[in-house]
Amino acid sequence: MRTLVVFSAILLAACGNKGELKPAAGGSLPPKPYGAVATPTPTDLVQAPPQTRPTRSDEVLRSSQERRSDEFTLPPQ
Repeated sequence: MRTLVVFSAILLAACGNKGELKPAAGGSLPPKPYGAVATPTPTDLVQAPPQTRPTRSDEVLRSSQERRSDEFTLPPQ
């Protein structure tokens, strides 16, 4: 049983291999985007742009404040 656990740990550790990203055999990188100065590298293509990971907003939710009256909230007829 212990051998199985050790073997599983070694096998799982081998899954975390990081290497240089390269295009598939016979393939090439995508063409450079319109208006770009240079073709992006594979590392550039993998990184997320800032719009997908916005910064944290420190705005505090103040639920203890009273709401202002809403003129359009009508009772059911």
